[in-house]
This record gives sequence, structure tokens and C-alpha cells, in this order.
Amino acid sequence: QVQLVESGGGLVQPGGSLRLSCAASGSIFSINAMGWYRQAPGKQRELVAYILADGSTNYRDSVKGRFTISRDNAKNSVYLQMNSLKPEDTAVYYCNYVPYHTDSWGQGTQVTVSS
Repeated sequence: QVQLVESGGGLVQPGGSLRLSCAASGSIFSINAMGWYRQAPGKQRELVAYILADGSTNYRDSVKGRFTISRDNAKNSVYLQMNSLKPEDTAVYYCNYVPYHTDSWGQGTQVTVSS
């Protein structure tokens, strides 16, 4: 079973930046699409951004131009650079495959945007 471990969250003021990291175990990482998801209190989990094995990316409209997803296959890692953060970005952020693997959800990392 592949394990995914997220890190890098924290408390940041509006307009600030954070860089999230996700480390994956297992050799299948490089051939899969990987994504960052988030879940805000009282809301459903949503896909924020994903990156294909060839490096092409896609973002939900609300984060376009502010977030950047990247991957390092040699390190089995995927990253999310988040700039110009807004209070509505507050959520627990998770990485997973796209489409997600039910058994691969990690603990997530909390991002709180507040003044």
C-alpha cells in the first residue's frame, strides 16, 4: 500500500505564501497523475490542482495564477506552491493520485489563512 505524507501547512496572513510537500512511498509514483485536494470545514473535499506524468498541469479556477503544482519523480514527491493566499483557501490539504486511491489518504496538512 502506498503511503502519502503531507507537510508544510501553517498559519499565514492573507496575501502570504506557503509551500506544501507530499512524499510518496512506492515505485509507481512516477507513472501516475498526482493531485492536491483540500477540505474546508463543512464542505466536501475538492481537487485543487493536478499534474500528469508528463508534467502538464491543471488548476481549479479559484487558484489559477496563485498556486503552482510540481513534482520530483526522483524523490517521489509532489509540491504545491501557494501564493497570494486568501481566507477562503483555509482547509486541510491532502495529496493523492488522480483519480484518488481511497486507501492512500494521509493525515493532510492544515492551512489557515487569517489576520
